[in-house]
Amino acid sequence: MRRLGYIPALAGLLLVSAFPALAASDYEQALALYNKTDYRAAVSVLKTLPETARTLELMGQAWLMDAEFKKASDVLEKAVARAPENSLAWTWLGRAYGRRAETSFALNALPLANKTREAFERAVQLDPNNSEALNDLFTFYMEAPAMVGGGHDKARKLLPLIAKNDPAEAEFARARLAEEAKEHHKAEEHLRQAVARAPMAVGRILDLAAFLARHGHFEESDRTFLQAGKVAPAAPKVLFARAQALIKANRELPTARELLRNYLASPNLTPDDPPRTEALKLLWKAQGMKDLGT
Repeated sequence: MRRLGYIPALAGLLLVSAFPALAASDYEQALALYNKTDYRAAVSVLKTLPETARTLELMGQAWLMDAEFKKASDVLEKAVARAPENSLAWTWLGRAYGRRAETSFALNALPLANKTREAFERAVQLDPNNSEALNDLFTFYMEAPAMVGGGHDKARKLLPLIAKNDPAEAEFARARLAEEAKEHHKAEEHLRQAVARAPMAVGRILDLAAFLARHGHFEESDRTFLQAGKVAPAAPKVLFARAQALIKANRELPTARELLRNYLASPNLTPDDPPRTEALKLLWKAQGMKDLGT
């Protein structure tokens, strides 16, 4: 029988033409795992795929959410090198640098803090409508010292852009500025305005509840947390935020511990919720504290 020499070539051609669909399917699998907060599994799938800007960005996000900050920044540096105009990739790179700065010794933290600012500023420059980058840059300016480019005046200049994208977020930003200036009544009013502008956004209600707890208005804070639970009864972030407020106030620690255990056991966590690593840190802290009551 005559051998059909073109069959191997045809098979190779079919494999190449099918590869994009296969890769897309694998990427979607990795994305689904990421969205279920199974970050290590997502990384395992992504490692089998070609290193494109998209796969690298998702891998960096997964490493970051899994508290592997160095791995996250290394991968995200590759992502922005392949897609230097990608504002969201720069945002995630800034977050990775920021977490490394927070967990590094002072000598290493300063250059990482500068890289954090530069990445967020680049993200906003590329896309002024990138709300995540705007919010992260605002937070950096609010919290970082002047020696690495922080400053409340810089934060204030971002308010018009934030307001254009999200009026409720702008009220929250104004509240942060007012609270830092010890103008607590004004801060509270801005937080209430944020809730009024987005009454079904559970995060806005949690911001107000946490503020009330920080300033000793515990009964109203507890009522506001209950309100958040009614607006979003299945949202795990309500459990985390209430536990965090209780621990900061050193009150009802058994309740806080139970809330955190329920949070860690929740099957509904998403990447928008605080990572389990953060919940574990809070739980360890609460286990070592003595409840002083209310």
